[in-house]
Amino acid sequence: MAKTLEGDRLQYEEKTQAYRTEIAGISKWEAQTLEELEQQNSPAKRFALAEGMFNMTSYHILLNSISQAVLRINNEEALGEARKSIARGFGYLEELVTGYVDAPFSDYAEKVAALENVDGNRRYNLVRKMGLAIQLFQNSYRDNSKWKWTFVEIEGRFAAIAKNLIDMTSINTNLDPRSPVYESTAYHLRLIKQLLNEASERYRERYEQSTNHMNDFQASLNFMNALRRLHIVLGESNDAERIKKKVDAWEAKMQGDLNKKQEIAEAAS
Repeated sequence: MAKTLEGDRLQYEEKTQAYRTEIAGISKWEAQTLEELEQQNSPAKRFALAEGMFNMTSYHILLNSISQAVLRINNEEALGEARKSIARGFGYLEELVTGYVDAPFSDYAEKVAALENVDGNRRYNLVRKMGLAIQLFQNSYRDNSKWKWTFVEIEGRFAAIAKNLIDMTSINTNLDPRSPVYESTAYHLRLIKQLLNEASERYRERYEQSTNHMNDFQASLNFMNALRRLHIVLGESNDAERIKKKVDAWEAKMQGDLNKKQEIAEAAS
């Protein structure tokens, strides 16, 4: 048995060597880039850092997948590092375009404008890379229900960042079929709508099935209002009105729940 375990360990080390080398290279490059950013700010370099972090996430998840196949256990260290690289990637992007959820574009337009040299194709590709890395990370915990609700914040931050990466000042130009970024912009917008709706639903689920905290209910409303705001900007009045009716119903539900909590608290006092 000991020889078998040692053989599995050696096989794991052999199969993961290339990925561990890639991770070490990205870590070294990240440290060097951060030093450069201390000397001179560069939105493009910070964007590249985010790309690197989600590449790193994928490598850590590969380490875990190989561990599951060869050693038949999760590599908790690799998953922990994947979680950290996701958080760092989010952080770099939030420094660039903020993590605002329900806010007018004018509140962060100046930050988005600093990314003018990063075209729509590259932005959308990063959003796709983020989504894949997050999905693979979640799948690694599919048999561990205690993590279920912790993914809500990850999904929410992802939705907000994906939305904020779009430059709404040039949206009409970019949605012209003759534009070189037409296809990526259209797909990006469609994905944003999906992510905002899913984030809203997930916070609502966590409120109803787990926490019963009003903060979660309010977060759900914030994402729904962000989706409505996007529909308005895009001139999609029917969709905006549909979302408004949903928001109104949810706000009435939240107020009703607040009233019940207050009644219970008063009765107990």
